[in-house]
Amino acid sequence: MKEITLKRLVGDFAENKDLAKEIRIKNILPSLEKREIVVLNFAGVGGATQSFIHALLSEAIRKHGADILDKIKFKNCNETIKKIITIVVEYMQESGF
Repeated sequence: MKEITLKRLVGDFAENKDLAKEIRIKNILPSLEKREIVVLNFAGVGGATQSFIHALLSEAIRKHGADILDKIKFKNCNETIKKIITIVVEYMQESGF
């Protein structure tokens, strides 16, 4: 299992798409390739933009299909972040990746 504590990487508000891409490339995708569960810990992150969450998750969903979400766990998300994650995941599924 790979736990990624986002606050120390992104601060109080997750908005930088380039940073999301870096986290995806260096942490999320390699762990998924090793069939590890990835825990995205949002403790201390008060908000996030839809573009940040999209940059963080979309390539993994596109590459591995929606079933990869069984391997990605979201921890300590407030209601706003939960809604944004849901919007991004639904969008990816509706678009056919």
